[in-house]
Amino acid sequence: MKINIINKSQHALPNYETIASAGMDLRANLTESITLQPLERTIVKTGLFIELPIGYEAQVRPRSGLAFKNGITVLNSPGTVDADYRGEIGVILVNLSNQAFEIQNGERIAQLIIAKHERAEWTEVEELSETSRGAGGFGSTGVK
Repeated sequence: MKINIINKSQHALPNYETIASAGMDLRANLTESITLQPLERTIVKTGLFIELPIGYEAQVRPRSGLAFKNGITVLNSPGTVDADYRGEIGVILVNLSNQAFEIQNGERIAQLIIAKHERAEWTEVEELSETSRGAGGFGSTGVK
């Protein structure tokens, strides 16, 4: 699939690091570093603008190493970039650790996954079909 992209950053385009990678790393496009204090959040710009085909979305997800090692994650994970959005891709990062974290220009801060999606058409009914699970949710199937 080919996707139109404008790169206003000084970094290379996102790419797949391995043949089986689902996501491409997004890099911070900064003029100066950002220090994210514990429990603080910010939007980090990437300098990237994309034109997705209708029926697709770009999902902005956390990087597992950044989350595990530093407590830095994408707050609205996954963030969605819709096919009709033409603005700059920004990443909402939050620091869930107890220590300040410095984000440097060019640092890989999130990953981008291109995903196909369907559009739903609602059919209003008076009742839903029965299942063995019923209305059970939020752990109702157990933990082991």
